[in-house]
Amino acid sequence: MSSMRQGSPRTITVDEDVQMTARDGVNLRADVYRPDDARPYPVLLCRTPYDKLRDQYVRVASFLARRGYTVVVQDLRGRYASDGEFEWQFSAAPVQQEAEDGYDTVEWAAKQPWCDGQLGTWGHSYPSWCIWRLLGEAPPSLTAVFAGGMSPTLMDLNFGIFETGRRLEWTYQMAVDARARAGDRSGPQSWLEAADWWREVERGKWIWFTPFDELPDDLFSTLTPQLKTYLREQNIDFWNFKDVWSKVAVPTCQVTGWWDRIIGTIDNFTGVVENGVPAVRDQHRLVIGPWGHSPDSFVRGQGPLDMGPDADWPYEEVIARWYDWQFKAEYNGLESEPPVRLFVMGENRWRWENEWPLARTRYTDYFLTSDGGANTAFGDGVLTTDQPPNNAPPDSYDYDPADPVMSLMGLDAQAAARDQAPLAHRRDILVFQTEPLEEPVEVTGPVVLKLFASSSAPDTDWTAKLIDVHPDGMAVNLTYGILRARYRDGYEDPSLITPGQEYEYTIKLNPTGNVFLPGHRIRLDVSSSDFPNFDRNHNTGRDFWTDTEFLVAHQTVFHDAARPSRLVLPIIPR
Repeated sequence: MSSMRQGSPRTITVDEDVQMTARDGVNLRADVYRPDDARPYPVLLCRTPYDKLRDQYVRVASFLARRGYTVVVQDLRGRYASDGEFEWQFSAAPVQQEAEDGYDTVEWAAKQPWCDGQLGTWGHSYPSWCIWRLLGEAPPSLTAVFAGGMSPTLMDLNFGIFETGRRLEWTYQMAVDARARAGDRSGPQSWLEAADWWREVERGKWIWFTPFDELPDDLFSTLTPQLKTYLREQNIDFWNFKDVWSKVAVPTCQVTGWWDRIIGTIDNFTGVVENGVPAVRDQHRLVIGPWGHSPDSFVRGQGPLDMGPDADWPYEEVIARWYDWQFKAEYNGLESEPPVRLFVMGENRWRWENEWPLARTRYTDYFLTSDGGANTAFGDGVLTTDQPPNNAPPDSYDYDPADPVMSLMGLDAQAAARDQAPLAHRRDILVFQTEPLEEPVEVTGPVVLKLFASSSAPDTDWTAKLIDVHPDGMAVNLTYGILRARYRDGYEDPSLITPGQEYEYTIKLNPTGNVFLPGHRIRLDVSSSDFPNFDRNHNTGRDFWTDTEFLVAHQTVFHDAARPSRLVLPIIPR
């Protein structure tokens, strides 16, 4: 079935539900957007579990087709218009199947009359996961790649901890198609309706539900069994795109944002630069904007912050710039720019770099110290480059999983820029901050917290949040990290801790890129919960998906000369 859609500069034709038969006989269906002059054009492929008719896909595909591309948007196996059974990305089951489906789709599209012999990909988040799966199969007709919002490992996303808010909402939305395929007309009938129902009706009930193993089977339709299996496998990496890097033989462009939960995208860029096929290593590109995870967040307004007009860069235009250079040889700046384009927050401008992390980085220790009263934003916690004294008293607080520190996040349960004022009076947050700065300080790169601490519990969590405090007191989160104590020595061999024993924890925060301006403060918040961004640790040491008991943990953070807790910041010389 075809339909005509008008636009400038080209009128386009959309061929709907175009069928491709995978190697095992399952039919997958795509909408094909193409200029209606019947000429072949470069093909841009997106494979998605989110419905090819979703507004975002229609908008981007239509834009790119009018720019002179054939755009293919395909429903994944077992989703919407495609046949077969759906197995989601949080298990080992779909790894080879999606790789083969992606390979088959690339080679099928390359043989169609509307393809001029050049074929690239596009897509963010799950569609990008599909791109990385097919890259592992090295389809010979693939010419270039655009991807984003996808990290090399699952642990880069969830730190081995269930993302309560996002994962439950996501599964609820995914269940719309699962219900429809099962002939169940109850519940929301579209993903937008599901988002509204979840946020207005269901969220307040289910994020607090215990134990998750007893979630009703009908809540997520046929996806409920997959979710309950995933609960047990939080520390298992089903992605492992590190094994794919050496197979990447085409130029790639990857995009992410400083507030993107999956900013591990950066590691996929460095992975292909360092390990990919040598002939194309210098052709890879990375874009890091002042954005969140969704491509719809590529705008100047981020929570309470205005990033300026240069931050407005529609997702489809980012894609077009890459492929206009790759496939049309248009000299639009990419041919001469260094490979890394990043947005420097604070100064609110784009800058180009030759590598990541930046070679000129000076990793600098900012020590935590206090007189024992760092609790709340009004306590005596200090962040300083001076060595801590020998007799500095520790700080302590009680973490109660029945009263967790609440995540300040977007309506879609994604990380976002937010003023931390609603949390300012919580005594279970230790706050360490510098004096107001006299000179600008740029922090761009990976961030790590070395924390010496003990807990009364056999297992607990430690959270870290880097914050920019403005002269008017507004405190905006830049990045965060969390470590479940049982994973202190790695995800593959978890072990409980000894209550009361001191440990040195290494807490990895997501990277950031920000200039702390004169008059601002650099602030670190340390606590033990960030809910529902991450599931609450019950402090019992038992499996969270079956445990219904909550214990209060007494937490102690040390920061003396012998136990120098410190924030390691990537300082860029000015």
